[in-house]
Parts: sequence; structure tokens; C-alpha cells
Amino acid sequence: MLMRTDPFREIDQVAQRLLGAQPGTWSRPAAMPLDAYRSGDQLVIAFDLPGVAPEAIDIDIERNVLTVKAERRPLLVDDDAAVQVSERPLGVFSRQVFLGDALDTDRIAASYDDGVLVVKIPVAEQAKPRKVAVNAKGGQQAIDA
Repeated sequence: MLMRTDPFREIDQVAQRLLGAQPGTWSRPAAMPLDAYRSGDQLVIAFDLPGVAPEAIDIDIERNVLTVKAERRPLLVDDDAAVQVSERPLGVFSRQVFLGDALDTDRIAASYDDGVLVVKIPVAEQAKPRKVAVNAKGGQQAIDA
């Protein structure tokens, strides 16, 4: 269903913590945490995107690679505001998920609620389990699919 291949993700996270951007500045693209599970006949992927406006989320799929990009902007209401503390990362966040061939990426659906983006991808018909009938004709067995 879902292929997990990102050998440098942990290295990037450690480097970002050690060499992190200055508070209040735009950071380089960062990954977003996710949960993925199969529920019935669909794969469900939930991405954490707190503080991101729905119109700032972009979802693309190309050759079984799902790419989610989101942008979090500062909440400054006034140009004269003096920042006291700025710990929340700003800028572009991105994540790529490599999908297996058993998914129907033509029927993908997404929703966003309470800072969580939920992407649902149905399992392709040809990948669903099915019963195979066995017929016996005159002592010989024939298998029908």
C-alpha cells in the first residue's frame, strides 16, 4: 500500500534542530508528521498542519508519489508589532509519500479540519481480495476467475 523510503529524514530533522533558522524567520521546507492506516477498502493518511489556512495547502499526485505542500505565514496583525517570542516554524512545509500500485489514485479525496489534513485513497478494484470459483466437469477441475 504505502512504501516507506526516506533514509535521510531523521538526519534532516536532527540537522534542522541543530542548525535551525533564527526565530521569526522563514525556514527552508520542512517535513510534516503523518499517520497512515488502512480502513476497509481505502488508505487513510493524516497530516498535521496546525495553523495553516486551507487555501495554503497544495496536493499533487504524479506516478504514485503523493506530494503535500503547505505554507504557514506569520499571524502578525500589525506591521508595527514587536515580536516577543517566535518558536513556531514559518514557511513552506512539504512531504512526499510513495504509494504502491494497489491504490486507485484517480479517486483520491482530501479534507481539512482542526489542523489535520486527511487524504483518502481507495484500493484499486484489481487489488481487492476476491473469491475464485472452482468448477468440476466430468472428473476434471476447471478454475474460473
